[in-house]
Amino acid sequence: MSAYRLPPALTVLSAVLLLVSSTAAIAGPQQEKMKACNAEAKEKALKGDERRSFMSGCLSSGSAAKPTLTADEASALKERKKQCRTEATDKALKGEERKSFIAECVKA
Repeated sequence: MSAYRLPPALTVLSAVLLLVSSTAAIAGPQQEKMKACNAEAKEKALKGDERRSFMSGCLSSGSAAKPTLTADEASALKERKKQCRTEATDKALKGEERKSFIAECVKA
């Protein structure tokens, strides 16, 4: 009784193809989201910090219609984050406790 066996190279090739095809299927929706967000940012002619802020919100929310910050708002937010980081350092906060404090501080 003889069983048919695949050559080792063909077995490895099959495994690699299976892995690559499953990775491509997972990356598909995120790539489509990135394309849509890029297209909208280009349409709005966003540059620099405004573009970064828009792309971050667009990619995380699932909606490309998230409002963008003006240059003054972005500057104020940056300054607020800096103040919150300084407060966290003064309180000697570390790790998750620091992250949580900064997030709440920026929202306030």
